[in-house]
Amino acid sequence: MLPGLLPGRATLTFHRAIMNVRSLSLALLLTLPACGSEPGPSEPAAGSISAAVELALAEIEADGLFEKASVLAADSMLGRNTPSPEIEATAVWIAGRMAAAGLEAGAEDGSFIHRYTAPSFDPETAPNVVAILRGSDPDLADEYVVYSAHMDHVGVRSPNDERADSVWNGADDNASGTVTLMEVAEALASMEPSERPRRSMMFLWVSGEELGLLGSGAFARNPSVPVESMVANFNVDMVGRNWTDTIVAIGKEHSDLGTTMNRINEAHPEIGMTAIDDIWPDQNFYRRSDHFNFARRGVPVLFFFNGTHEDYHQETDEVEKLDTEKMARIGRLLLLLGVEVGNADARPRWDPDSYESIVDAAPTPPPPDTSGARGS
Repeated sequence: MLPGLLPGRATLTFHRAIMNVRSLSLALLLTLPACGSEPGPSEPAAGSISAAVELALAEIEADGLFEKASVLAADSMLGRNTPSPEIEATAVWIAGRMAAAGLEAGAEDGSFIHRYTAPSFDPETAPNVVAILRGSDPDLADEYVVYSAHMDHVGVRSPNDERADSVWNGADDNASGTVTLMEVAEALASMEPSERPRRSMMFLWVSGEELGLLGSGAFARNPSVPVESMVANFNVDMVGRNWTDTIVAIGKEHSDLGTTMNRINEAHPEIGMTAIDDIWPDQNFYRRSDHFNFARRGVPVLFFFNGTHEDYHQETDEVEKLDTEKMARIGRLLLLLGVEVGNADARPRWDPDSYESIVDAAPTPPPPDTSGARGS
């Protein structure tokens, strides 16, 4: 069981906090001298967000997250094993929600479903779901910020004398990440096309993670867009438990995404969620979820993870134990991160030493780093 580090709950609601920060920002602006330097278009003032982004943030709600997680972690889904009729139903349901929200199908065949097989279940196949929100800048819309989460769990296990429940529902692992990304996708899709991030957003829900990162590995090897067009991957795996106001962002030190994440933390205290550094480096979580298949291909990544707990890979990982208010705040943080990276003039840069030690299957060498920036 993970110790209860960094306890505490944000005392203001999200909407009230935004109003307070707005008022404080206005007061500060009125007292600043007019001669101060102004940021350029690629460097917005710290904490400034457009009205369109504010409205999108407000779309991410705890009630919607609980409703979605209750579908995925229901006993009728039989633990969403790979392959199974239930993981197929999960994929169809997610695809339907994304189509209804106005996202484009992103699989290579023009559908939302990317299919793959693996030696452990060949000739059967399993699904990934790929949805795209097209970027607003024609010059950058062919570059992608990739969000990912695994939608599978471990299925049904035989009960014993101590364990009467045979369905391992996987509410935190990983219905929590799956539905958080659904909320982020729907929130971004609610923006007018001209107000969306300049780069495109790709949302990827994979299966087969519990069998060895199979779905993400298949997609990274055979993606529907060139790997070199993927500027970043934000992977979300287990975000509904433990601390109420903190999430671990693993991989901050490996690229300047760490600097970007820290800047968003500092600029947006109203979100009530802080992304901290990896506190379990000895457990090597960086290589244990789906983002690693993208990192190996040269895509800078961050992995959002709340750590394990007493219900991890147990039949007791139930939806009623999820902190959906926390998940909503993580979703808002992820939305701000995607908007920041999606609108930046420059794509994220690897730390050179990390690139050498992690990347082993990049399609092309990384662009030269002329900025001197390193992750933190």
